[in-house]
Amino acid sequence: MTLKQSLDFIKKHRALILRLFLMVTSPFSAVFLMQYVYCGDPWLISGSAFIANALCVGAVYYLLCALIRKPAACSLIVHTCCALFGALNYFVSVFRGTPVLPWDLTALNTALAVSSTYDFTPTLPMFLAVLLLVGMLIAVIFGRRRDTLPFAVTPRFQLPVRLACLALALFCAGLTSPRNLSRFNVRTDVWDQRGAYQKSGILATFLRNTEFMNVDVPADTSVEKLDQILSEVTVETPVLSLPQNPHVIAIMNESWADFEEFGNLELTQSVISRFSDLDNALFSHAYASVFGAGTSASEFEFLTGNSMAFLPSGSIPYQQYILKDSFSLAAHLKQLGYQAAAFHPGERSSWQRDQAYPRLGFDTFKSAEELDVPITMEHGYISDETDFDQIIWEYEHRDPEKPLFLFNVTIQNHGAYTVKDYPAAVDLLDEPEKYPMAQQYLTLINKTEEQFLRLTDYFSQQEEPVLILMFGDHQPSVEPEFLEKAYGVGTETMSMEEYMNKYRVPFVLWANYPLPELDKTETSLNFLSQLLLNCAGLPADSYGQYLQSLQQDLPVLTFAGYMDTQGKAYSHWESTDFTAMIQDYQTLQYERLFGTYFNDQAETDPEAAAQP
Repeated sequence: MTLKQSLDFIKKHRALILRLFLMVTSPFSAVFLMQYVYCGDPWLISGSAFIANALCVGAVYYLLCALIRKPAACSLIVHTCCALFGALNYFVSVFRGTPVLPWDLTALNTALAVSSTYDFTPTLPMFLAVLLLVGMLIAVIFGRRRDTLPFAVTPRFQLPVRLACLALALFCAGLTSPRNLSRFNVRTDVWDQRGAYQKSGILATFLRNTEFMNVDVPADTSVEKLDQILSEVTVETPVLSLPQNPHVIAIMNESWADFEEFGNLELTQSVISRFSDLDNALFSHAYASVFGAGTSASEFEFLTGNSMAFLPSGSIPYQQYILKDSFSLAAHLKQLGYQAAAFHPGERSSWQRDQAYPRLGFDTFKSAEELDVPITMEHGYISDETDFDQIIWEYEHRDPEKPLFLFNVTIQNHGAYTVKDYPAAVDLLDEPEKYPMAQQYLTLINKTEEQFLRLTDYFSQQEEPVLILMFGDHQPSVEPEFLEKAYGVGTETMSMEEYMNKYRVPFVLWANYPLPELDKTETSLNFLSQLLLNCAGLPADSYGQYLQSLQQDLPVLTFAGYMDTQGKAYSHWESTDFTAMIQDYQTLQYERLFGTYFNDQAETDPEAAAQP
């Protein structure tokens, strides 16, 4: 064919060629736009992963073509959706440090409840994406009369072409299963989901993360194996000389962290020192399994004694696993005669607490709209002042016939720390106003310190024994540069021990009666409730006794890693002398969550295992 013949052919069939070009390139250009909006550098993604993401988009695009029959309009739809999804992942990554994960789809109510407090300032890539989409919209509108599928020049060709598009959509979908995506060099990284989304693409990595939704089944969950694990437990419960079982108050304080302990910050005033100066108190640190977000995971670990280490990355236990009456600290204390109450000055349905708490054994649950005290606000959230006033109210209005177990999750210190003209009172001496988010955050937890001291002052005047535990759920999502300054090391050069510092939160145990002799040992949130029981002089159930025994050799175990009694940290990817212990823990936890062993144990020996 001569050049003239080629040009004539192109001229004669230019509409067909353009439509074919549009249908072939749309999935690829949509992926490029999505990655550009997300990270501003779409070239970070590998070639094979780029193709995998294009197949993901193609499955949707060709299905739309089969249904709508307008390739240009369908192209506009997928480009718009991809740009929006890229923007969503960008903002979520900024707010909490990780992009959108599959399990987030079960927590949309929670996300919407706090979204109004965040700053959604668009980036330059977002502005450019909007201009591109407007241009595409104009092109589609002006070309709408010619916007038909290739070859569909007569009605008789419409159905075959639509079927061909449907077949192409199914073909693309078949290649994008999580297992197949690995062949395209799509990699997940549970430690750096943000980076994985940049290198392997948003859609493909999102789909690969669904592999983590299944809980691994231990090799041996037989009764004989479970009996053997528990038979090796040896612990002693501290004996306290108290006239009655103490009232127990557990406060999980939103984003409460101790950045001063690393010794790298000079603040205008300390926001943590007065906790360690409290009389008759233990101030120390624990390790969480989440960073920057994921409050319910920390609740789950504390209340159940279970660890996120054995559950899928980013999973939300309240939505995924607490689907029936379940073992918990609240259920155990009720077996010991306690009244179990919970409150959170936020949305009632946040993290589906309204469904999870009754299943965990709580008699009552109050949220923001049900508080009984005057409400004051702090940077858009109900203050710790109000929160602690409600604690006092609950104590004063408790059932006089039962000791009280009160579990409280605060909200004052919740991100984002971007309130304009917020009267920040705490800052860095050497770099004032350099980190405005950290400045707001430090001011907030300074207010927490003041209110907690007021709370202990109130209970120090009460005649009945009261034990209070306050701990953080995770560190805040503030400027990464501030965090590196606080840690004294950059993220890229952290040792395993230094990496674990990202998951380190403070806790304080205080009582208005003499506490038993305790080592200032560090722990993790899944073990913390056992320390609480010991300080209350209360017995643990068989699972709790096992946790107490395990903690003697392995004091810290989180999703991020674990630590021995010498403070050496290990990754879950390496095999160590502790591997067999951890596997036993995993076996017991699996049975605790999904099996019948502990229910059967409770029926035969109620004192050994508290019924849920």
